[in-house]
Amino acid sequence: MALRKIVLEGNDCLNKVCRPVTEFNPHLHELLDDMVETLTDASGAGLAAPQVGVLRRACVVLDDETDQFLELVNPEIVEQNGEQTGLEGCLSIPGKWAIVTRPARVRVRAQDRNGAFFEAEGEGLTARAFCHEIEHLDGHLFVEHADHILTDEELQAYIEKEDHEEKEERE
Repeated sequence: MALRKIVLEGNDCLNKVCRPVTEFNPHLHELLDDMVETLTDASGAGLAAPQVGVLRRACVVLDDETDQFLELVNPEIVEQNGEQTGLEGCLSIPGKWAIVTRPARVRVRAQDRNGAFFEAEGEGLTARAFCHEIEHLDGHLFVEHADHILTDEELQAYIEKEDHEEKEERE
């Protein structure tokens, strides 16, 4: 396994539609292993292949409930419900944050590293990550959903408000 360089906004590969994975071989396994290691090192919620310069339909998402990585090859959203609005960022756009509305619950159908089909479901951050990473595979970035990028002051105020609301819920 190895850390891969995360491609930054402005690189053409972030705006291209990725090709489906057709060969489930050691090269794919190495890519997925490297993506998990890169994501772990970056402390992110998800990482798509184009973010490491590979134009293939593959991504990894950290399941917020189980703290396990989900490897999604050729993923597609098959069901979505509800709505959540919250803070979103991207490893390919460091330091930029925005308030984005996404589905509250998302079910995806994908293949694993060996080509077997499966479905996975997520809520909250996992649902957000499913949508965010699959959009990367179609050449889209989260900023396309944002009215504006938060300033440092707006980001700090948002975080403080969320922390305060969580504290009140616990009491």
